[in-house]
Amino acid sequence: MSIKFPQIIGHRGCAAYAPENTLPSIYTAADMGVDWVELDIKLTKDQVPVIFHDETLDRTTDSTGFVKDHTLAELKELDAGLWFGESFFDTRIPTLEQAVDALIECELGVNFEIKPCEGRERETAEVALDMLSQIWDDHNKILISSFSPESVEVTAEMAHGWARALCVGGGDELLENWAELAKALEVNALSFDGNAATQEQIMLMQEAGLPMLAYTINDEEQARALQSLGIRSFFTDSPDILQDVLFMVH
Repeated sequence: MSIKFPQIIGHRGCAAYAPENTLPSIYTAADMGVDWVELDIKLTKDQVPVIFHDETLDRTTDSTGFVKDHTLAELKELDAGLWFGESFFDTRIPTLEQAVDALIECELGVNFEIKPCEGRERETAEVALDMLSQIWDDHNKILISSFSPESVEVTAEMAHGWARALCVGGGDELLENWAELAKALEVNALSFDGNAATQEQIMLMQEAGLPMLAYTINDEEQARALQSLGIRSFFTDSPDILQDVLFMVH
């Protein structure tokens, strides 16, 4: 399938200006004129898909421990905004369903990245996609991605009509067999580390003939350098910075 990805995708919503992976972050991105955002999906202990990035709660909530060890009810008790700023006090970890409601309200496209806890690669994708298939209609405004080939494989099985991407890293962390996996999984795009990938790696990836999305680009010079190499889509915490420096390519 062919899908046109936007130049700018708000990373974890709009992570420079609101607590990442929260409803305020989605609304902030929309207010800044962003067309798409990227959000991360994990599963709770009781198998509810929520929007969260890390394995543990320590960095972005007022609690500690592993996400997978907490039920939704327990996670709903936590503050996911105060760490970022006092004005975000009492922000909660959103469920996938709540996030979709906000995305539809704001008319945003989305890249959902499946971030499974170890051993839940298939399960996380299955639960998330089962729910998404019931509540998301626009095939042209959704991308499912993951570093986990198993999660991408589930996407190919359950949501073949949706675009899917393999996250491949970059630099010393470049996934060694990315080309083989991308072909086997029939992905529609590659997400790569735009700060770590070398020019040689980028040129090699371009030979696959797939759209390439660079993460997480917050620096003006780096954005321009990647664009000069032919990269057209960027994940960023600071959409306003890239909006000011990227020249439009049609």
